Amino acid sequence: MAGWFKAFLQKHKNNSSSSSSQLDHASKYSPSLPSPPPVKSSSTPANSSTASPKQVPSAFQVSVSSSDSARWSKLYDVCICHNEDDLGFVEELASYLESQPEHFRCFLQLRDAAPGGAIVTELSDAVQNSHCWVLLITPNFLKDPWCRYQMHHALTEAPMANGRAIPVLKDMDRRDYPQELRCLYYISVALQETSFRKIKETVVRYLQELCQNTRSRN
Repeated sequence: MAGWFKAFLQKHKNNSSSSSSQLDHASKYSPSLPSPPPVKSSSTPANSSTASPKQVPSAFQVSVSSSDSARWSKLYDVCICHNEDDLGFVEELASYLESQPEHFRCFLQLRDAAPGGAIVTELSDAVQNSHCWVLLITPNFLKDPWCRYQMHHALTEAPMANGRAIPVLKDMDRRDYPQELRCLYYISVALQETSFRKIKETVVRYLQELCQNTRSRN
């Protein structure tokens, strides 16, 4: 009897060990559940780009400031036609244009005319050797026969040379605008800085068109 009971206890112990071993074996080889993906912080934008915007050069710098033969085919970009009494305003305008990144080449009669040269010849050469002609229309301009001569020469030259006359009205009423220029829009000098900027933009636009048309023909 004692022997039977001892054998029963031994068998029960072996079964418990076997069950425990099987549980350990199942736990060891059973696949574990995948861990949840990390949660993205809501304070971080989904598309947070800190790159600075790309600087795009101006169209004029791209198309004209290089060695475009069309622009350099003439000595000057701008010929400023003016009366001597308006020299202060004209010198400021020339300084403004020449200090721009485009480095406009301006002709001023008192500064750039050849000493000893005939006035008619110098004025005519200045008009013919310039792409654009700024006509500073003031009461002094209209009284000056040489200014009117240069204005008429510019208007005559424009169709043949494909140039651009740019009338600028200063210290005058609209009703006094010269009859010869009525077919052309003018820039009115109310604020000097604004008028300078408009003159620059007009010259830029003309030179852009000139260079683009020249490249398209070539």
